[in-house]
Amino acid sequence: MDLKSLIRDIPDFPKPGIIFRDITTLLKHPEGLRYTLDLMGDRCSEFAPDYIMGMESRGFLFGVPLAYQLQAGFIPVRKPGKLPAAVHAVEYDLEYGTDRLEIHQDAIAPGSRVLIVDDLIATGGTAGATARLVQQLGGELVGFGFIVELRELNGRSQLPDVPIVSLVEY
Repeated sequence: MDLKSLIRDIPDFPKPGIIFRDITTLLKHPEGLRYTLDLMGDRCSEFAPDYIMGMESRGFLFGVPLAYQLQAGFIPVRKPGKLPAAVHAVEYDLEYGTDRLEIHQDAIAPGSRVLIVDDLIATGGTAGATARLVQQLGGELVGFGFIVELRELNGRSQLPDVPIVSLVEY
């Protein structure tokens, strides 16, 4: 199945010169969504994760069904102030400024095998920050899984040296 044909390009969003890769058209396509989840599960099963870690919010969309498929738990990584218990936090750079991600301090036991999943990797800032949270918790990062990778932005260079699965590359 050609996943690119199910992803809509939106020119000049969120600003002129940017082509936004809109996955809502993939999400609403029953066969395409099933194919995407099955393919990601097949390509990531060798990592044998204990947990799938997904970043707010689109990482949740793919992380939870992947966790179910791989018989792993799911750990949400949230924006500040969304988690009720004690958290670890990490700040990371954006194009203009910084952002912050948080995770519960008791989210995983040290040594747990973690696969980080998100819909898209661009510059790698969010995924790299999430990898630092895995390290703070004492987890073993076994890989990354992305539906879309924007290769020209070289986000891989911001990530630790572990396997990276991306289903569609632009």
